[in-house]
Amino acid sequence: MRHNFFIAFFFIVLYLPAQKNYPQGEFRSPLDIPLVLAGTFGELRSNHFHSGMDIKTQQRQGLPVYAIADGTVTRIKVSHWGYGKALYIAHPNGYTSVYAHLKKFGPEIEEYVKKVQYERQSYEVEMFPDYGELKVSKGSTIAFSGNTGGSAGPHLHFEIRSSVSGKPTNPLLYGYEVRDATDPTLSGLYGYPLSEGALINQSAEKIQLNYTRQSDGSFLADKVTAIGTIGFGIDTFDRLDMAANKNGVYAVKQSVNGRVFSEFDFESFSFGETRYINTLIDYAHFYDHRQRIQKCFKEPYNHLSIYKSLYNDGKINVEEGMSYKVELLISDLAGNTTKLIVPVEGKREEEKIGEIDGTTENFVIADKPNNFDLGAAKVYFPASTFYEDFFINLEKGNDTITIHDNSIAAHRNFTISFDPSKYSAEERKQLFIAHLDSRMNPSYSKTYKRDGSFTTRTRTLGTYTLVRDSIAPVIRPKNFKEKQWLSNYSYLSLTISDDLSGIDSYSATLNGKWILMEYEPKTNTITYNFDDNISNETECELKVTVTDNVGNSTTYTGTFFRK
Repeated sequence: MRHNFFIAFFFIVLYLPAQKNYPQGEFRSPLDIPLVLAGTFGELRSNHFHSGMDIKTQQRQGLPVYAIADGTVTRIKVSHWGYGKALYIAHPNGYTSVYAHLKKFGPEIEEYVKKVQYERQSYEVEMFPDYGELKVSKGSTIAFSGNTGGSAGPHLHFEIRSSVSGKPTNPLLYGYEVRDATDPTLSGLYGYPLSEGALINQSAEKIQLNYTRQSDGSFLADKVTAIGTIGFGIDTFDRLDMAANKNGVYAVKQSVNGRVFSEFDFESFSFGETRYINTLIDYAHFYDHRQRIQKCFKEPYNHLSIYKSLYNDGKINVEEGMSYKVELLISDLAGNTTKLIVPVEGKREEEKIGEIDGTTENFVIADKPNNFDLGAAKVYFPASTFYEDFFINLEKGNDTITIHDNSIAAHRNFTISFDPSKYSAEERKQLFIAHLDSRMNPSYSKTYKRDGSFTTRTRTLGTYTLVRDSIAPVIRPKNFKEKQWLSNYSYLSLTISDDLSGIDSYSATLNGKWILMEYEPKTNTITYNFDDNISNETECELKVTVTDNVGNSTTYTGTFFRK
């Protein structure tokens, strides 16, 4: 224990000088419970790095959320997905705190938001209050924790950003205490032949490598034989105390014969670069196995700013007869480390596993625009849609086309245009472009209908087709019945659903007056809070209209009583 503490302390002292000096002790916790994290800053997510820390709220909603310091509200956003209900507060010291997935806002802010929602007659709103219009003091209740937006369970998503650049930084750098006494976990090691004729253990393809734990807690890989330019990748995660979540690690450093070849960490990054996560990970491996291998080498199309040190882009040129000691050091912010040694021997051997031939009839040049005519549809890839040149698999069909598969990551939106001329005008009204999953289940892709063509813009490769939706959405009362007395109810709710193109919009009135219905798409529920006091009449007529993405509409009308 004493030995491990010394190692952790030494690592922190050694590492911290490379970081910016962040204010310590100026910010209080946003919650009055112990900080147990479900997600860490920089954690690897789908197409992005996690930009804050997810604080567990004891599987509950409604915990008070506090301003971490004096400041002013500069932005409020309410959306069905993403951050759900989110609040942004600028502080005098140049930082902005962000609180997301909220259930509701504090009283003054809630009143401000409701006023705008009723003025715009929209649940989804985004507001930028004048500086100083909504001031908050350190420790004041600004909101209540929830599960809104893209949240998969009750928690508080919390960020600290630069007010000038907008870049998020790791909140744990500001002195927040989160217990973590566990070393990062190493789940897999992989070798990559990177140059023409390169081999690793007689393989010209990526290969998984074996390793064993040593008596001192480090790991030693079986000796690797290689020739040419190679690289390594690791599957790794970190666990903090009191939580079973597989969180992201903070830093990875690769040294070869004592020289640092690559080093990156998650101190900060910009939102503009976050999609380049798909160049840090082995995207094709993730598509096949749902595991994110982090490459310890940098690809030519990788524009991430997370690297602190690079030599030869982290790639190792292995010469015959030479020996190399590769050391990988994986760290969390608490100073816990996991070390892996990979002995490499330069040896020219017979190739046993050849490179996979992915040749097709069509080829994409990444830095140029590319057009393809697939009969039923045309596909246009703007320049820089992809990270590298590759052979693309394209399949034509009468109404269906296939554009490769999702083993290739698209950085930018590309365009698919279908010709609907063989359908009647009435049929076209109910048609939309759908992406088909592996089981051929359709999902709506936003469809623009103009100039005799149907067009969608997407970053998802795969199979697309035209689908007709002639069935209107379904509306059902959830917590009340027709002509029921609701005097003791604080809210009423209904379920709304559509089984094909999906819900596009909804609206509701009470005795002819527009009312705010909060939509929770995860549960298909819309809810009206009687505290809004829109009608004081005893007999209330509720009218709800829901429209799907092709224009099919359903209206529910019901009556209830309330004193």
